[in-house]
Amino acid sequence: MYFVTYQYNAFSEGGILTADETKVLPITTIGKLMGLKFPERLIDFIPLATDELLADIKKVMTEHQNLGINLGLVKLLAPIPKPPRNIFCLGKNYADHAKEIRNIPSMGDVPENPIYFSKLPTSVTGPDTVILSHAKATKQIDYEVELAIVIGKEGADIPKEDAEDYIFGYTIANDITARDLQKKHSQWYKGKSLDTFCPLGPRILHKNDLKIPFDLDITCRINGEVRQHSNTARMIFDIPSIISDLSQGMTLLPGDIILTGTPAGVGFALDPPQFLKHGDQIEAEIEKIGILRNTIE
Repeated sequence: MYFVTYQYNAFSEGGILTADETKVLPITTIGKLMGLKFPERLIDFIPLATDELLADIKKVMTEHQNLGINLGLVKLLAPIPKPPRNIFCLGKNYADHAKEIRNIPSMGDVPENPIYFSKLPTSVTGPDTVILSHAKATKQIDYEVELAIVIGKEGADIPKEDAEDYIFGYTIANDITARDLQKKHSQWYKGKSLDTFCPLGPRILHKNDLKIPFDLDITCRINGEVRQHSNTARMIFDIPSIISDLSQGMTLLPGDIILTGTPAGVGFALDPPQFLKHGDQIEAEIEKIGILRNTIE
C-alpha cells in the first residue's frame, strides 16, 4: 500500500494509490466510504493506521476501484511536507561509503556505533522540485540517496525485536549536503539543513508490504549516469538496531523520519570531486519504493 501527499488544484491532502497505481484516493474520501472521519493530512492519519484499519481500507478500495483522481492531474508533494521535528540521520552507515571518505580530514573511519545528526524540517522538499543552489552560501553541493524510515507510533527504549512494530513505512530521501559548509563548521547540521536540501518521496510504502529483513537495490543517477549503486542489506547498522539505539532514553513520535545513511559514490569522494551544478538532474531510486527526481536550480 502506497501513501502519498498530493496537490489537486489549490488543495493538498493525504491519499492512497489504487492497486494499479494510476489514481489516488483521498484519505478523507475513504473515511466517508467507511462511515468514519479521517484527517486530511497524512501525518495526522499515521497514528491511526492499525493493521485492522488498513485491512478494512484495502477492502473498501477494492470495492470502489472506479474512484480516485488520475495521477496525471495531481502534483505529488513530499509525503510529510512539514515534519513537526528535525529529521534524524545516520552518517557513514555503509562500509563502502565510510571507507571512501576515510582519508578526508574530519571524516574518520568505519564507525563502531551509529553516528547521528539532524536536518531542519525546513530543508524538506518534494519530488520533481528544484533544489536551490544557494550560491552565496556554498559552492560544493553533493547528493546522497538514502532509505528513509517513517515512524508509526510513539515509543522509547524500544527492544530490537519490537522495532518493526513502531514503523509506519519507508520512503526515499536525498541527503543533499554543502560539503564546504560541512568542513567549515566541523559538524554537519548547517551543511545538511539549507532550504530544499532534503527531498523526500515520492510515496511511502507501508511496512506490511516490506517485511524486515529486506534487501533493496539503492541507486543515484546524475544526468543519467549511475553514481551510487548498492543494496540496503549492506547497512552497517540495520533498521531494528537503528530504531532501538536511537530510542534509548529518547521518545520517537509518529511521523518522525529517520534517514539510514548513503552508500559509496558521493561526489566529493570522486577523483576529481564532482559537485552538483545548475541544471543537473538527480534520480534517487530504491527498489519497490520508486524514483525521487529533482533538479539543481
